[in-house]
Amino acid sequence: MTEPRATIRLDKWLWYARFFKTRGLAAKTVSAGHVRVNAARVSKPAQAVGPGDTLTFPQAKRIRVVRILAPGTRRGPAPEAQALYEDLSPPAPPPEDRPAPAPKFEGGGRPTKKDRRKSDEMRQHGLE
Repeated sequence: MTEPRATIRLDKWLWYARFFKTRGLAAKTVSAGHVRVNAARVSKPAQAVGPGDTLTFPQAKRIRVVRILAPGTRRGPAPEAQALYEDLSPPAPPPEDRPAPAPKFEGGGRPTKKDRRKSDEMRQHGLE
């Protein structure tokens, strides 16, 4: 006779594994239909998942793909949470592949204290 597979609620596991800061955020993402379990879209936070299941979900401008290794018993420290899954996601692009940040606009906006002192000094000497 085989032992039943240990399962846990999907929202709870995502929270235990520290993919989401709160369980409510995890449940909201699942309810919105943004999570797939074994390639099937899931919309119920109470969906049972266990070891061997593969999850696909968005996280911070990336798509994460993870395989569950253990159901977990608590939301512990990061090393404990990382032992709950195997990351199958492609690595993040290196910094040189990312677009360069927008250039800062010079001379616009509120003056700094140094700029203000300089303009006050110019006013006092009648140079403005």
